[in-house]
Amino acid sequence: MKNDLFSFSRKVSQYKEVLSQTEAYRQVWKDGLKAKLIKFLEDAIKEVDLDATVEVRNDLQNLEAIVLNLGTVKSGMYQMINQEIERHLIKNNGSLIYQQLFNGKVIVMIQFPYIENYGELKPPKTIAIYRPEELKDPFCVRHLEEFIQDMTNWEDYDDDEPNKKIGFELNFNPTKEE
Repeated sequence: MKNDLFSFSRKVSQYKEVLSQTEAYRQVWKDGLKAKLIKFLEDAIKEVDLDATVEVRNDLQNLEAIVLNLGTVKSGMYQMINQEIERHLIKNNGSLIYQQLFNGKVIVMIQFPYIENYGELKPPKTIAIYRPEELKDPFCVRHLEEFIQDMTNWEDYDDDEPNKKIGFELNFNPTKEE
């Protein structure tokens, strides 16, 4: 019977190792990774004079998130209710998110800007998932660069690129005339 369970035994060992890694990853977050990411992001936005805030979302332990948030503003668009009242559409300017996953790893995501009651909210873009020891400053710099490039592209949207999706994620392809 022992020979029959050899493969199963190896899989159980691997399972136990993964569970143990989860606890270790969570401890790394608590012992300094969280503070290091906060400081890195705060220093970066100060260095380049970016109007943003760094927020910690810690409603759920071991699922915390650090969010570089570009804020919320009036979109500049509004509905005239009457001659004296305007109903402004609110624009959320986007954010870069470092969030713990259930297994202690860290997912890095970009939340795109959106204007409330105008179009649909685009789902977050996942940049990568890291083991805590893999999340080094050069990666964080690349995350910031990708984030600000995506925000710039969103703000500068136009139809100059061929086959760029418009409207509700629909392409209007030219038809061939024969």
